[in-house]
Amino acid sequence: MRTKNFIVLALAVVVSFAGHSIAAETDAKKPAQPEIKLPPGWTMEDMQACMIAGTPGDMQKFLAKDAGTWKAKNKMWMAPGTDAMDCESTVTITPIMDGRFMKTEMKGEMPAGIGPFNSVGINGFDNVSQQFVGTWIDNQSTGIMNGTGKLSDDKKVMTWNFTFNCPLTKKPTALRQIETDTSPKTKTIEIYSTDPKSGKEYKMMVCEMTKE
Repeated sequence: MRTKNFIVLALAVVVSFAGHSIAAETDAKKPAQPEIKLPPGWTMEDMQACMIAGTPGDMQKFLAKDAGTWKAKNKMWMAPGTDAMDCESTVTITPIMDGRFMKTEMKGEMPAGIGPFNSVGINGFDNVSQQFVGTWIDNQSTGIMNGTGKLSDDKKVMTWNFTFNCPLTKKPTALRQIETDTSPKTKTIEIYSTDPKSGKEYKMMVCEMTKE
């Protein structure tokens, strides 16, 4: 299925490129562009739909506003009722794939002498499903966290719902992340997870972020 999708998108790019090239052709000595034949049953509307699916728009531009370097002051709770542990980290957000996605890299020291923490997240807006989508990996686990996000009407709050595999229960576990823009250069991130012992949701982490 992935190979088929790749071929379809490649054809869409070829069709678009060929159209622009032919329109701009002024030298009669140059050979004409070869005619591109659509796959059986396909229409130009089908090809256009593929092109729209892959073209960055307003939602991708919205995510790009966070590009840059941020300093984060964090509080973490290992379990409900435990004392908060403080740590700091640097967050670098970079557009990738020609603005289609954003890469978030976080680096810092874990509290209680656990050691360095490094993580990478990729998020974007899926034009087909009309949803924000994201993944997350880090050096404290071997799994990949996946989720979707929903933006508030005023575009100040993004709520992510992720799923990861809990090492204690060995089952998929929910993680909720709320990003609140408090100013153009500050934001608060609250992370809630499920306590594997009680099965109840608790506040796992708070990050106060400031853009440099």
